[in-house]
Amino acid sequence: MKLSDFDFDLPERLIATRPAVPRTSARLLVAEGDAITDAVVSELTDFLRPGDRLVLNDTRVIPARLNGLRHRVSAQGATQAKIEVTLLEPRADGTWATLIKPLKKLKPGEEVIFSADLRATLQGVEDGQGHLAFNLSGDDFDAALNAAGAMPLPPYIAAKRPADVQDLTDYQTVFARNKGAVAAPTASLHFDEALLQRIAGHGVDFTHVTLHVGAGTFLPVKVDDVTTHKMHAEWGQVSAAAAAGIAATKSAGGRVIPVGTTALRLIETAARNGEITAWEGDTDIFIYPGFRFRVTDALMTNFHLPKSTLMMLVSALMGQDTVRRIYDHAIGREYRFFSYGDASLLVPE
Repeated sequence: MKLSDFDFDLPERLIATRPAVPRTSARLLVAEGDAITDAVVSELTDFLRPGDRLVLNDTRVIPARLNGLRHRVSAQGATQAKIEVTLLEPRADGTWATLIKPLKKLKPGEEVIFSADLRATLQGVEDGQGHLAFNLSGDDFDAALNAAGAMPLPPYIAAKRPADVQDLTDYQTVFARNKGAVAAPTASLHFDEALLQRIAGHGVDFTHVTLHVGAGTFLPVKVDDVTTHKMHAEWGQVSAAAAAGIAATKSAGGRVIPVGTTALRLIETAARNGEITAWEGDTDIFIYPGFRFRVTDALMTNFHLPKSTLMMLVSALMGQDTVRRIYDHAIGREYRFFSYGDASLLVPE
């Protein structure tokens, strides 16, 4: 398999920079085997069966993008530099791994001031990431970050417009609970409370799992032989109750349908030994054609970037030829793509 096998031409006008309003008004492409139906997310219950189970990723996105100033006094006098920081993950020593732009403007030991309450000192640099020690921790840090930070929009949106107050709501699921993600599980952005209640009333069960989506989800694949690509690791947890619920649905003949590729990758990680069990840790599972799915029966997901690992994942589920037809249909009907775009429900034969 070559990287070019997962490429396609996407008109830039189809890249969504804002979500549909209301959330459930987004379009929904339903692919069941070779059949394709055009629908709307609010009609999702038309395609679900009593006894199905939706698996939802309840991670909560933190406002991980910070803009600050570095002050320096040298022989040439006082200078300052604008510094942009994207938080990646907390480290065992209490610092944060971050992306810093421009990294060359900051030296170890120097401080960046983000607000009257929040500042950080660069402790060191490793593998292109800056390790920052903040002046606050715990609830005080969370409060200061919420006040000073912005949502870490994907690069293809951030290149078109800056994050704003509306993104604090738009880029968060209605069932977000466990903070730690720096990117949203975007297929879940299409749900509101009313739709969740209708789905439950239809006889569909829900399972919540947690995978903290990392910024590495946007990293491009740089190898031509895709089987040699190394995935970024992300922390996740499948509780014993979640595993039991999924196993019960499988046993009863219901379908297990993860909402989003993050939920799918997590439950397939927890089922690597053949049956799903409770699991916690860092997963770097890479799903591409030839992968054997243990628990996933269908997938709700958005439309993905050309040559991305997520294109490889949906191709593994549906087959490469079928995915090409799905994407040709979506482009021809002008579905909106990527994180704030429309959705698909993929049901393999």
